[in-house]
Amino acid sequence: MSTSNHNFKNQAYTIIKERLINCIYEPGSFLNEAQLAADLGCSRTPVREAISRLEFDNLVTVVPKKGIHVSDISLTDVQQIFQARLEIEPVALKMAAHNLPQAELLSFRDKFSESLPDIRDSYRLDTAMHLFIIEHCGNRYIIDMMQKIFEDNTRVIISSKQNQIQIHDARREHLDIIDALIAQDTDKAVQLMKSHIESCRRAALDYFYNIQAFSAAPSSSYKAVLDKIECI
Repeated sequence: MSTSNHNFKNQAYTIIKERLINCIYEPGSFLNEAQLAADLGCSRTPVREAISRLEFDNLVTVVPKKGIHVSDISLTDVQQIFQARLEIEPVALKMAAHNLPQAELLSFRDKFSESLPDIRDSYRLDTAMHLFIIEHCGNRYIIDMMQKIFEDNTRVIISSKQNQIQIHDARREHLDIIDALIAQDTDKAVQLMKSHIESCRRAALDYFYNIQAFSAAPSSSYKAVLDKIECI
């Protein structure tokens, strides 16, 4: 395999994955291999290989005779994402606290103090701050695991905001965490992080519970009542 072909296959994977994470390809929708190839301006081969890798990532499922199903977001997914965050992220913060560059913390503080009109910029800043902390924890296994969790977390945030629901405006909470880190009060920062994640968890679960409860199949108990009427 030539280097250029290898790079192009990686590029197809990266582009499609980014579109899945950012819900450009919406959860629950179906994709077509030929259309993906046309969108990317390539043959089907790199697309097919990309889809195989993305299926391993649990972002899509190939359904025979139907196409490529974009993995939906279930209530269980949301519960498990935030369970992992609550257990691991405060630990990662404690490990990272003394390694965080003050200049970067101040830069994040300035950004969170501004009003971001673009909702996508808002959640990107949110994710960037969390990953900034995690990536300074010094443990590559935690970093790799949390990067995957935040890919799924991003899908949760964007899919809800595309439905014009504000999951949680957490700028003040982020600022409080950053201030505690700047002051080198690690214990306070850890507690604030736990509270912040818990607030996000409650808001996300409320949203996805309501959506899935609303979209659940209706009960068929009314049929039994109609049957009784017809028998009269």
